[in-house]
Amino acid sequence: MTKAIRSPVDTINLAERIDHLSTKRQEIIRPILEHPREYVLLSVRALAKRLKTDPATIIRIVHGLGFDNYKQFQRHLHELSLAFATSLDTMQQSEQAGSTGSRARDSLFNDIKNLHGLKNSLDPQRFTALAKRFYSARRVVIMGGDLAAVLAEYLGYQLRILGLPVFMATSPGVISHTVRALTGQDLVIAISFRRGLRQTVEGMQLARNTGAHCVGIADTYLSPLARSCHEVFLASIDSISFIDSYAAPIGLLNALLTAIGESRRPRTVEIVRQLAEEERKGSRWFNL
Repeated sequence: MTKAIRSPVDTINLAERIDHLSTKRQEIIRPILEHPREYVLLSVRALAKRLKTDPATIIRIVHGLGFDNYKQFQRHLHELSLAFATSLDTMQQSEQAGSTGSRARDSLFNDIKNLHGLKNSLDPQRFTALAKRFYSARRVVIMGGDLAAVLAEYLGYQLRILGLPVFMATSPGVISHTVRALTGQDLVIAISFRRGLRQTVEGMQLARNTGAHCVGIADTYLSPLARSCHEVFLASIDSISFIDSYAAPIGLLNALLTAIGESRRPRTVEIVRQLAEEERKGSRWFNL
């Protein structure tokens, strides 16, 4: 079984470790954790200088929090900056990074960067194993709220083409009622980014308690979905504008759908053959 991705230091344990630091060291570290975007790129010397302390003290604090080294701590800060990012943060960050001259072109370059990150982290075997679960599940429940509901609807639509027993849950009430009827024979897909939408995270936590196999799609290992799910897939939604970029999440879903279709290729080919007939002669299509 593929396990969820974990932070080098569990978020809950981190809070406990902070409480065990001396009052002075807590005062030093809290601004960093509360505003990680401002500190994540600083070297240990630059960080110490900014906080008016010395590098040795910073290293001792980092070790006290359970990190092996400062680089690992920086990675945690990077994930924190992703989890707590706002639309204003992304726009301001893009201004600091400069432009090629066209913000529209920069946006496309950023989408390509996100897709490259997904490609480089892709493990095909994980998709193959998960694809089999879609066919063995009694029902497949897809949860997603707010803008992530678009991704949930997209995934659900494509799975229905394959004749799978898909149930959509994109609002708090529907999530609550749907999760209540789950069993260990069911598969749940939850999609949420940043810190996670409350309705999706709490719905997944309830689903986990029913014994259903839970899969999360997020953009950081600090997502609460990473702690609630049996496995999680990451896709960046990093953007240079006020919007979140869904290029990589869509790419992730397409890769998963491809694996599902190939898992039972003869069945998929037969379905597509029927679709082709409808696409050629069906009344839904406009006659040129």
